Amino acid sequence: MKSPEYVATVTRIYRKYIDLANSNKDYVVDPEDRKLLMQVFNRGMSSSGHLDTEPNKNLIFKQKPNNMGLFLGTVQKYNKNKGHITLKLKEHIEIGDTISYENESGSYTVSELMENNKNIKETKIGQVVTIGRMKGNIKPGDKIYRLSSKVLLQEAKESYKKENRKVLLNCTVNIKKNEPISISITSCSNLELYKDLSITCNLDYIPEEAKNKPLDEETIIKQISKTASTPYEFKNIQIKLEDNVFLPKLSILNELRRTALANVESYALAKIHRNVTEDFILKLPSNPSQKQILKDMRTFVKNKTDISKINTPKISVLFNILNSEFDYSKLEGINQAYIPLKYFISNKYENILKTISKKYDTYIYMPTIVKGNYKNLFYANAENAVKKYKIKGFVISNICNIKLLSDLFEDVKQNFKLISNYTFNVFNLHTVLELKKLGVSQFTLSPELDKNTLNNLCDYNYLQKELIVYGKIPLLNMDYCLLRRNR
Repeated sequence: MKSPEYVATVTRIYRKYIDLANSNKDYVVDPEDRKLLMQVFNRGMSSSGHLDTEPNKNLIFKQKPNNMGLFLGTVQKYNKNKGHITLKLKEHIEIGDTISYENESGSYTVSELMENNKNIKETKIGQVVTIGRMKGNIKPGDKIYRLSSKVLLQEAKESYKKENRKVLLNCTVNIKKNEPISISITSCSNLELYKDLSITCNLDYIPEEAKNKPLDEETIIKQISKTASTPYEFKNIQIKLEDNVFLPKLSILNELRRTALANVESYALAKIHRNVTEDFILKLPSNPSQKQILKDMRTFVKNKTDISKINTPKISVLFNILNSEFDYSKLEGINQAYIPLKYFISNKYENILKTISKKYDTYIYMPTIVKGNYKNLFYANAENAVKKYKIKGFVISNICNIKLLSDLFEDVKQNFKLISNYTFNVFNLHTVLELKKLGVSQFTLSPELDKNTLNNLCDYNYLQKELIVYGKIPLLNMDYCLLRRNR
């Protein structure tokens, strides 16, 4: 949803500092690089999110919902009749840049710049200039922002025009009677990554004998050449086509091409995988936390699961709604029951909770957002619920839940099993390792993951894991009601 120029700028700068971090050399982040990132798109600030222990009042920039750009200066004079704005520049500006005003929602392209009534094309920081042909809700004292830099955008465009290179390939397409169609691919590039490339791909399609118009080489080449959405391009295409054959659909050729190029991409990705060696860890600068993370990652990889030894999967059920007329003793095949705290507060559900907790391992299900009134309810009722119903543990929905539990119970990690909810959005090994350090023994896989990522996380037996397979998942959690007014 961002522009190509944004992507080009951000990836270039991030690539620069990832490489510097991996180089083991001392470095500092260039303030100009920070400024470029702020210029290409920012919403008014940087935020530490929910990482601090205190409530973050700067989590959201309230003044503006979209790109803020860079602060350009404050209006010193405004001539409404001429449309002239005078200001002292905090950033340089040029013809073609776009700006916005504090009290206006739109943007304006700078088409006239003046200094002492003389037209100029470029400026420097600290210069007093006049921007012409401006109109709108403007007054002295208003702030002006540079939304985009023409030079920066042009540099970004030039960069991705040069970098958008296609990897050249050779291919041979075989289409013969009574044989599955196939394609063989080798490299036509001098890139080291593809030097030994040799892939053959077959599809279970047997060509038919043509009754009217047989398949021709030109049609095959046309379909195989459609690589625009990939990083590849066929420079040499050789066709081995038997006479008088026919394919019922040209989409078969498209499928052959897509499957083969997917295999080529997998081949390349497998070769550029970076392995972390013990020597690399030892050579790291004095950063104990980084060294420990890498060691933990290596330990994680060694704990690969033997699929043949996996027992029958267990079933966990979240009881969002308890029905007082239902006999819960009849439920079978359930291993873990998750029940929201609200049901432990009312005596109305006492018999149901006793039935469930005697038959299944029962956990108190914590909410995603914890407000002051919930804390009070939790402190007043959780300890009693644990004693009364033999609670096995807690399903935590955010990190602050651990603090809440630690305030009420001693040795939480020793006495209770902690299960991280899907709201932790676990999608890589780093997150799993951090959860392990926090005392979590089981995590719920994020419902946003694709199949490959799910398989990767399930390949390792570092923590127990579960997957939501049935039920309604909230798309958005909010701490206030959208229907309420005057908020």
